[in-house]
Amino acid sequence: MILTPRGVRFSGRVLPCSIGKGGITSTKREGDGATPVGQHQIVGMLYRPDRIPRPAHWAKPIGPNDLWSDDQGDSAYNTQVRAPYAFSHETLRRSDPLYDLVLIMDWNWPNAQPGLGSAIFIHQWRRPGYPTEGCIAFSRTDLHWLAARIQPGTRVIVPSLA
Repeated sequence: MILTPRGVRFSGRVLPCSIGKGGITSTKREGDGATPVGQHQIVGMLYRPDRIPRPAHWAKPIGPNDLWSDDQGDSAYNTQVRAPYAFSHETLRRSDPLYDLVLIMDWNWPNAQPGLGSAIFIHQWRRPGYPTEGCIAFSRTDLHWLAARIQPGTRVIVPSLA
């Protein structure tokens, strides 16, 4: 998967996508809203079993208490955790459909460095062109198409488009 100005190029197709509201950066920081430059890998897939069928045999269900730590002071920073949870976190089981299917990228993982950013996912967009908090987002149809074709370790290349 290669991010281009027209979208993500993968398997002979170009899929329109949204990126972070902070643009693309080579100096990613927690909360900057930017999509990090680099060669990343897909390391996981999560899905809402109450909303969609399992998209791939290696996908793991999102449960009611599943969260993602985004607290720089947390020893579990940038990993999946479970509620109740005292540190700052992002809820994975959302009321909207954005995280019905989530591909996890290896940005600042597995040995997260505090402050370099957390939860760089590939997920469903709100609408075409609407920016994310740093993730890469696709239409529901394109996201499901991708999920059916990728494997753990699939590369996601985010070049500096400046």
